[in-house]
Parts: sequence; structure tokens; C-alpha cells
Amino acid sequence: MEERTYVDDIDRSVYDIKNEEKDVYRVKEGLTPEIVAQISREKKDPPWMELFRLQSLQIYNQMRVPDWGPSLEGLDMEHIVTYVRPNTHMSARWSDVPEEIKDTFERLGIPKAERKSLAGVGAQYDSELVYHHVREEVAAQGVVYTDMESALKGEYASMVRKHFMKLVRPNDHKFAALHGAVWSGGSFVYVPPGISVTVPLQSYFRLNAPGAGQFEHTLIIVDEGADLHFIEGCSAPKYNVANLHAGCVELYVGKKARLRYSTIENWSKNMYNLNTKRAVVEEGGVIEWVSGSFGSHVSCLYPMSILKGKDSRAEFTGITFAGKGQCLDTGAKIVHQGKNTSSFINTRSISKDGGNSTFRSSVVVAKDAKQSRAAVSCQSLMLDSFSRSDTIPAMDIRTPDADIGHEARIGRISEDAVFYLMSRGIAEEDARAMIVSGFADNVSKELPLEYAVEMNNLIQLEMKGSIG
Repeated sequence: MEERTYVDDIDRSVYDIKNEEKDVYRVKEGLTPEIVAQISREKKDPPWMELFRLQSLQIYNQMRVPDWGPSLEGLDMEHIVTYVRPNTHMSARWSDVPEEIKDTFERLGIPKAERKSLAGVGAQYDSELVYHHVREEVAAQGVVYTDMESALKGEYASMVRKHFMKLVRPNDHKFAALHGAVWSGGSFVYVPPGISVTVPLQSYFRLNAPGAGQFEHTLIIVDEGADLHFIEGCSAPKYNVANLHAGCVELYVGKKARLRYSTIENWSKNMYNLNTKRAVVEEGGVIEWVSGSFGSHVSCLYPMSILKGKDSRAEFTGITFAGKGQCLDTGAKIVHQGKNTSSFINTRSISKDGGNSTFRSSVVVAKDAKQSRAAVSCQSLMLDSFSRSDTIPAMDIRTPDADIGHEARIGRISEDAVFYLMSRGIAEEDARAMIVSGFADNVSKELPLEYAVEMNNLIQLEMKGSIG
């Protein structure tokens, strides 16, 4: 059996499925007030949302592209289509989804995963959700899981308006403003007080159209004493033109509530992934982020946790794998506002074949956040002499009554460890793959099972024949 030897040789066939474009509607390339107003009309927005979009566009035009991270030179908004509606309507019945779209999601494991272990699934294709379903027993608990457009105009409209882009504001940065102007699709979740959703909800985002952007908005409110695990998956086929993902995630964690938010991003290597994610946590609440970044040409992703209430807690667990032609700039931000708050950031990054992996962290402890504790641990592994890994931590501590720690390690595979495994009869490429898998183990065990298996398979494929 022929060994795979390069990143490009990895079997991405399940992700590189390309359907013939049968969109029923799309706007022109570029970004103008006319295009934004056109999107708003197509979405049948309430008047306040149309105004919000146009105001966001004004902010976007006034802001500069960030110059402190990876180069975004290859991203030209004049050639990005910001809204593509597939030739279907959203359905709660899988049988009603068009065959070619259904086939794509079936091959990606949706809704197979739903039938096995999920309480509900939302599937987005290009700019619109095509399928959304929640189990009857979960809905009977009062849990709301629906698409953003329905929530925006239905019985939860006032709740959406109260929370929409209040955590992530359009003036936060240029691509937050872009999102505010052209957002489409995404999920709305509300978990009532005291309700524990014992099996996860999942949304899957698939971008099929070349030269297009995807701008879904996810809004989750977990009320007092409630508990939820939400899983997000993303993928796209590879094209020779730039695609853009600039979604937004806003998470509200109530008093003594818990939310675990798991994300696996496996975009193709022509994707600019400029996502923004933020959570606010009330007294005694817990936010847990689990993040895996394996795809895209450029990623800028730094989920933020605002520990507003006393005794609130945040954990961020992340892994990135940067291969040839990839620049993955990822990390996390924590803001301690309440007393006796605690946070832990734990990341692993792997770079290979010239890949560039950068970890950024920001820990802010306000002057009133006394007795707070924060720890940051980032470890980076380079698999050759021409890949790159950087660690850029930032800490802003405004009170002496806090316990703060930071640990960073960057290195290569130990040749002594490789030699030891080879002396026990293990082939060299398998020995290196075992070491990489062990390096990532503390993070991968936090991933949902099917994604942990996928990640370990990816590492095995990446490593096969990579020596020399």
C-alpha cells in the first residue's frame, strides 16, 4: 500500500465534495449599501435589523484591516459574494432536503450523528439553514433550538433583539462590523432555568459556493442553573479562489449554569477564517471551550470569556495543526471581573511542512476581581526545520490579590524518544506519529468522540512518510 507523504496527499475527499451550483439567488460580488439592503429584503428583516445592518456597514467602511496578525492580502472583498441562497427551504424533515445537499451531509455524518447521540441538529448550506430538528423530549423541557431567522421574527424576537451583537459589537473590529452588515443563518438556543440537556446539540456549517462568504450567527442563552453541551462543525471543498468565513458566536451563561462549546473547524486551504466568539458568565457559572483548528489558509480565532459574576469559571482547551500553506493564529482571551473567579487556558499546536502556528493569549484581571486565579499553558511542537511556531502572551493584572501563572514550551520531537521507540521495533514514521499523538492527547481527549478519532487519524496521515 502506497504511503501518503505530503499534506496535499491526505484523503480529504469527504470534505472536498463539490456539488453543482444550483443556488436560487445570490447577490453581486462586493459590499455596498445596496447589496446590504438587498440581503435585508431577501431575509425579510424587521426594520430595526435593516438599520443595524446599514450602520454596521458604515462602521466597516471606517475601520482598517488589522495589521498585527497574519497577512490578509489575498482576501479581496470586491470579489466575495456575501449571500448565496441554495435552491431549497429549511425543513424539519430530512427527507425533504434536496438529494444532492442531503448526500453531502450524509457523507459528512449528518444526520447519522443525530440518530446516534445528538439531541438536535442544524445544518447550514452556504448562507441558509436547510435542516433543523430537535428531539421531542428535549423540546418538551422547554429548550428552544431553532434557526436565527425564525427566532428573530417569532415569539423570541424580543430576547434576540436584547442580546444580538451586544457581546460582540460591530465596532469591536472590522470583521465584526462586516458580520453585522451581512450575517445570515446560524442557530438560536435557549435553555430554561434548571434544565439539563443531557445529550449535545450540534450545528454544522457547510460552504459549497466558490468565492463566497459564510456569516452565520450563533446565539445561546443558558439560564440560571441550566446545563448544555453544544457542538459546532465546519467544512468546505477546496477551490482556487479565496473563500471567507466571518461568523459570530455569542454565549450567555447564567447564574450557576454551565455551557460546554466544542468546535472542530476543518475548512479547506483557500479559506480565510475570521470568526469571533465571546461568552459572558454570571455568578457561579462555567464556560468550557473546546476548539480544534485543522483547516483554512489563514485563521484568526480568539474566543473570549468575560467572568462577570463572582465564583465564575472559564476553561479553554485548544489544538491547532498547521500544515503547508497554512497560517493558524489562534488562542483565547479571559477577562476576570468578579471576585474569586478562575480560568485555565490549555493549548497544543503542531506545525509541519512550513506551516505557521501562532498562539496568542490575553488575561485581564480587573481591580475588583480579588482572589482570582488564572493559569495559561501553551505547548508547541514543530516537526521540521522550516515550520514556525510563536507564542504571544499578554497579561494585564490590576490587583495584587490574584494568583496568575503562565507556561510556554516550544520544541521539536526528541530524537532520543524516536530512537527508544525504534529500538523496540517500531518504524520511524510510526514512532514520530505516536509522539505527536501523545503530545496532543491531553487536548484530544476533551473533544467529542467522533472528532477525537478524526483528529488522531489526521495526525497519523500527516505523519506517514514525513521524515526526510
